Amino acid sequence: MAGFKLRLRSLPFDTQVFNYHLDGDFFNQVEETEVRSSSVDVTVEVTRKTEDTYVLQMACKGWLIIPCDRCLDDMKLDVDTDYRVSVRHEGDELDDSRDGVLLVPETWTELDLTEMMRDTVLLTIPIVHCHADGECDPEMMARLGEHWADTEPAADGASAEADDSLTDGESGDAVDPRWEALRKLKDNNSKQ
Repeated sequence: MAGFKLRLRSLPFDTQVFNYHLDGDFFNQVEETEVRSSSVDVTVEVTRKTEDTYVLQMACKGWLIIPCDRCLDDMKLDVDTDYRVSVRHEGDELDDSRDGVLLVPETWTELDLTEMMRDTVLLTIPIVHCHADGECDPEMMARLGEHWADTEPAADGASAEADDSLTDGESGDAVDPRWEALRKLKDNNSKQ
């Protein structure tokens, strides 16, 4: 993976601005992700505070093409996120256990921003990502519709089919003994 490296020790004691562009296969070079295509511009402002302390402010803007969870067709996800971290040379090992602070070994002269940029952008992808209603692929939605169960909602919002599996349709008594045991437990708790 081509890295985006900063030569920390050679930075002057002021603010430097670095610009990067993430496109194509950048997000899939380390491991497979959902990103099919991308165009993200990253601006990194690095302020050297002391001999061994730096503040990195990263701004990421652009878009990703990812699959819709519902229809699997491509969808565009806008990216607009920031990340700020203090970097300090300290000790012999990398330590990223504290929020907002990255401790790098004193022997490091460079800091590779590749993983930091990748993770910052990937964290903008929501757990569930679907097209807005009506924007999914109509052919795929028709195929999905063939497999959805047609059930009438019960008064409490549960499906009528689910209600029938829990009760005897005529008397309303529980058919499954586990439900009867839960009902007894509930009744005992309400009496106390």
